[in-house]
Amino acid sequence: MATDFELLDAWRTGDREAGNALFERHFDAVCRFFANKVTHGVDDLIQKTFLGCVEARDRFQKQSSFRTYLFAVAHNILRAHFRERRREGLASDLSETSTDELTPSPSAVFAAHEEQRLLLEALRRIPLDYQLVLELYYWEDMAAPELAQVLAIPEGTVRSRLRRAKEALADKMSSLARTPELLRATFSDLDGWVRSLRAQLSGE
Repeated sequence: MATDFELLDAWRTGDREAGNALFERHFDAVCRFFANKVTHGVDDLIQKTFLGCVEARDRFQKQSSFRTYLFAVAHNILRAHFRERRREGLASDLSETSTDELTPSPSAVFAAHEEQRLLLEALRRIPLDYQLVLELYYWEDMAAPELAQVLAIPEGTVRSRLRRAKEALADKMSSLARTPELLRATFSDLDGWVRSLRAQLSGE
């Protein structure tokens, strides 16, 4: 089986089948990345991400995995998308702005349980930098070194941001929960609800 980078290089030379194979291999992961952050135009952002991988191939640092490279490109595409909205007067400092403020619509992700809805809503209402690090940590199982490369920040910053992000998520869930029982049910199995959302996003 061809590696991701072999497929990417073949795609760059015009092999459309290689491009389709790469797209199919990583579509779910890129879709998960955008799903709870952007309510409209997700397909366009996914396409831009894969095309961006082709265009930026020569600048790629060889020590990273393709997955790291792919999510770094997706991260840049997302920020460019939100910077455009900022020029339209919809946001100021992206790092301090939540996706709920940037795209004030319900999450495009379907939640089958109240606990899932609470978690999704809380993620969309904390600062974007916190949402990014938490979703990559929980949904993509990224450790600090990989997160540092994707987000282009030092590993020490990743660890402190993760800690602050978890605190912000807990505070936001506490303020959004309709009942103490719902809050307890969500907190008591937070990892389980996170995994169930990931499975749902992947169509598992």
